[in-house]
Amino acid sequence: MTPLHPALAQLAPADGHLTIGLELPLDNDWGPARQRADREAGRPFGVPDLTEHTRLAQLADRLGFAALWLRDVPLYDPVQFGDAGTVFEIFTHLGHLAATTRNVVLGTGAVVLPLREPLLVAKAAATVDVLSGGRMLLGLASGDRPVEYPLFGRDFHARGEAFRKGVDALRAAWRHGPLERPAAGLGGDRQLEVLPKPVHRSGIPIAVAGGAQQTPDWIAEHADASLNYPRELGALRLKTREWRESTDSRKPYLTPMALTLQDAPDAPARPIRLGLSTGRKALVEHLETMADLGVAHVSFNLRPNDRPVDEMLHELAEEVLPRFAAAPVHAARESAR
Repeated sequence: MTPLHPALAQLAPADGHLTIGLELPLDNDWGPARQRADREAGRPFGVPDLTEHTRLAQLADRLGFAALWLRDVPLYDPVQFGDAGTVFEIFTHLGHLAATTRNVVLGTGAVVLPLREPLLVAKAAATVDVLSGGRMLLGLASGDRPVEYPLFGRDFHARGEAFRKGVDALRAAWRHGPLERPAAGLGGDRQLEVLPKPVHRSGIPIAVAGGAQQTPDWIAEHADASLNYPRELGALRLKTREWRESTDSRKPYLTPMALTLQDAPDAPARPIRLGLSTGRKALVEHLETMADLGVAHVSFNLRPNDRPVDEMLHELAEEVLPRFAAAPVHAARESAR
């Protein structure tokens, strides 16, 4: 069995622990109090406040969270989608996080590959990988916003084929040695390469988000992990079973989840859009069930909350992470105090 890339192994350790990450931005501007303030001030909903973002990312890193995830939202679409994603250009932001964090995996959830030039994606991702010491995990999607495609001069209905060709181009660009196909109009003696190369010779792990207009068999063969959308437990059981049956290797199943963390530890869990509102005790039970179903990694989106982000990060690190994470997290948590 081929061993997992180190960044992916950090999210899916061999001992079977479920790991926990965070989806950026690390603010709480989907909470009811912020929504009321936005309406009163006439501000757009969902534009994140990134004032303290670096400090909070560094805090999450020290507290022992396994990964920080960034979304790729090229255009703000308040009519159909409402929120503004992470605002910053994704690879620029990843470069900043590579320089300001030490341990967390830096994941994309997910880069819309058919809107981008694959060789430039390969170069940008490899740059982040080198700057971070091999911590890059490239989540890729085919895109679900038709309005963006004509603005980029791309065909929305051809995005499935473009996705497949893009993944092939990424893998080729990360291999050591010149590109096999010379550029148009150039002879084969030019020996063109994309630099830098990733830290590890295996390249950068690719997680395919959702279906990406592909068959399950294609994803199982070409992806290093499944990055799938949040689901209630019954539907999650079916998806994780499908993933296990379509791949015979230890390829992890990763999923995000919106989380409203209640002040009261004993508050029961209730569903919210794309996640849960719950106290920490019911959250632990829910995560244990997810782990039993085969989920390797869960990333929390904390934006529905009104509580201070620092407070929630410390509560999760002190009361939830130790139930799932391996021993090094305890040392990381102590060093953050």
